Amino acid sequence: MLDNPAAALTIFVLAIFVGFEVISKVPPLLHTPLMSGSNAISGITIVGAILAAGSEERTLSTVLGFVAIVFATINVVGGFLVTNRMLSMFKKKPDRA
Repeated sequence: MLDNPAAALTIFVLAIFVGFEVISKVPPLLHTPLMSGSNAISGITIVGAILAAGSEERTLSTVLGFVAIVFATINVVGGFLVTNRMLSMFKKKPDRA
């Protein structure tokens, strides 16, 4: 893709800066729904990690793929738990009368 390491590093640093600026402009009221939704996107990471772990080309790629599977799974489950808890806050409570 990019043969020049300086160009790749420049794109990486710019992506960090833009990502920080975008996230810092999100109001606190919207932060939880956005984060729980974006955590669900980690399912794509799980698919990539399964491919990396199952490639069996090198031991390092298998180990790193397994670690990525574990962390991405924790992220996905956490995102769904946060979403479930957030949605339960909006349910009507039954009357105790």
